[in-house]
Amino acid sequence: MTKLLRTDAHNTDFQNLVSLLDNHLRIKDGDEHWFFAQFNKLDDIKYVVVSYEDEIAVGCGAIKHYEGKTVEIKRMFVPEEHRGKGVGHHILDELEAWSKELDYSECILETGKKQLEAVSLYKKCGYIPITNYGQYYGVESSICMKKILK
Repeated sequence: MTKLLRTDAHNTDFQNLVSLLDNHLRIKDGDEHWFFAQFNKLDDIKYVVVSYEDEIAVGCGAIKHYEGKTVEIKRMFVPEEHRGKGVGHHILDELEAWSKELDYSECILETGKKQLEAVSLYKKCGYIPITNYGQYYGVESSICMKKILK
């Protein structure tokens, strides 16, 4: 049975999953990892969702204020052994619902071109590619996306 927990960046399960995510990205991003790592600190993250299956943390994601009515999706991760079960989709749905409750009207995110599973998930969930924003402007290996919340 899957359970979603709304929490914050101090949650130990979230921190453990983020550590696994960072290790995964260190391999996927290669030499570019240092660039992306600087934008993935947990300091400013107040809204976190952790997914549990039989009391085991199987995925996470977070939202962070970007500007105006826009929130940024951050730190989405599902370990390989738990992929293909809809965990990421459920986390993203919960983050979007929470964003609306907080009066945001749009979600944006950045992922890497090498993150094929992530790009596929976001497209399935209604995200569309946009011009790279902020620190990702001009970064060839980044794909930025957005979704208007209804």
